Amino acid sequence: MQYIYLHGFASSPKSAKALAMGDRFTKIPIQLNIPDLNAGDFSHLTITRQLNQVAAAFPHNYEPVTLIGSSLGGLVSAHLGQQSQQVERLILLAPAFEFLSHWLPKLEDDAIKRWQQEKYLMVYHYGEGRSLPLSYDFITDAEQYQEDILQRPVPTLILHGRQDEVIPIRASRHFAHSRPWVKLVELDSDHALANVTTEIWQAIHLFCQLPQSSKI
Repeated sequence: MQYIYLHGFASSPKSAKALAMGDRFTKIPIQLNIPDLNAGDFSHLTITRQLNQVAAAFPHNYEPVTLIGSSLGGLVSAHLGQQSQQVERLILLAPAFEFLSHWLPKLEDDAIKRWQQEKYLMVYHYGEGRSLPLSYDFITDAEQYQEDILQRPVPTLILHGRQDEVIPIRASRHFAHSRPWVKLVELDSDHALANVTTEIWQAIHLFCQLPQSSKI
């Protein structure tokens, strides 16, 4: 089994969550691959590009894959699970379901129109610690990735904070409701899930049946 962690939007493999997860896996020890989904070009980021990048990194010997995705990385993971038979398990941390309907309304009233006209919008990139231009192609591409097409019964664990201010927990509740292969664990946390790292690891450890020598 290969384990791959997908970071969130405007984040990086050096995010606190990615580093903490990598540290947990190192102590088992099992390798956790954490690709940089910015691919050196955040300005032309799209979900399609992320899907292609990660799929190309899957083992060529058809070794099964477990994906752990955070926020937008969770949405990407879910679509990879739909597309690839190699994906045998999904762990989604505050997945960005209904992403555009939650994110776009938070922009200023005329920002979307200007974005369409000017082709780029300055977006704060937490991994870089600065604002970077993002192409409007990100929006047009994202519109095709709706949750209703995610019907492959991949065993899925969702961990989502009840106080999530970015992606409301109702999005994960709605997703899990009609999919019996999905287990939703609700946590007393926000979108960052920073205060529940131990609970998250315990849930992942059990769900993946990781070695008991792991230091929880």
